[in-house]
Amino acid sequence: MSTEMNRKTPPILGSHVGMSGREMMIGSVKEAVSYNADTFMLYTGAPQNTKRKDISALNIAPAWEYMRANGIHDFVVHAPYIINLANTVNPSTYEIAVEFLALEIERTIAMGSHILILHPGAHVGAGTEAGIDRIAQGLNEVLTGTQDCYIALETMAGKGSEIGRSFEELAAIYDKVTHSEKLRVCMDTCHLNDAGYDIVNDFDGVIDHFDQLIGKSQIALFHINDSKNERGAGKDRHANIGEGTIGTEALRYIVHHPDFIQLPKILETPYIPSLTDPDKKVPPYKAEIALLRNPGLQR
Repeated sequence: MSTEMNRKTPPILGSHVGMSGREMMIGSVKEAVSYNADTFMLYTGAPQNTKRKDISALNIAPAWEYMRANGIHDFVVHAPYIINLANTVNPSTYEIAVEFLALEIERTIAMGSHILILHPGAHVGAGTEAGIDRIAQGLNEVLTGTQDCYIALETMAGKGSEIGRSFEELAAIYDKVTHSEKLRVCMDTCHLNDAGYDIVNDFDGVIDHFDQLIGKSQIALFHINDSKNERGAGKDRHANIGEGTIGTEALRYIVHHPDFIQLPKILETPYIPSLTDPDKKVPPYKAEIALLRNPGLQR
């Protein structure tokens, strides 16, 4: 693999940040700034439930003022894990997913983001084809074609009955969605590796395959994560940068790739033990952003 970097245009790097308490979104921005980030990703509430504060309580305007003052121009939102559009077994699960996804689109737009990342869903035993049909049905219910927001379908690792473990499955969703112009893709490096794609030795070949099926212009952002698993394991276990089977060099290659230099790259790596208190876990993002941003740094 070539290690040549695009040094003229720096990559856009950030991480998952929290949003809670009184500060809400402005607290998210402050956290991102503390990591020297150019962007960030947040959930509008806990990813495991549908409890959400009113939009008026999110401190959106002061958050944007703080973003502009610190050179951050955009951010992305991740939909909660509990949204499962692929469920054909339990109608109420599907109905809740559709209703809540519509609300998440509204919240994403109100907060000033244009990208809502979505795990496509799991068919829970009904089969991939049935799951894909159900996902497309749900997206057709919520996408009007006029919303100022894209749904970015995330590439999945392939654990359980997840849909989105292959580019072919994502392409099948695109083919069945009426307003597919409102779809995009979020490439997760750990998930790609665990799904069997050789992003370490042949990232450009992987992208060429995606380009033939969907089009690389449809990639909206990357999740940058190392993996604890060998390629094709289908397990989805994120590792810190340089501490997994993908490695720093391969991830730097992706982060600095000239075709995607303007796209957000978001870290979702695990918290690490504190140097001062081994019983405490702390975010690794400031150091990992610096590591990926600067080719001369070593872990």
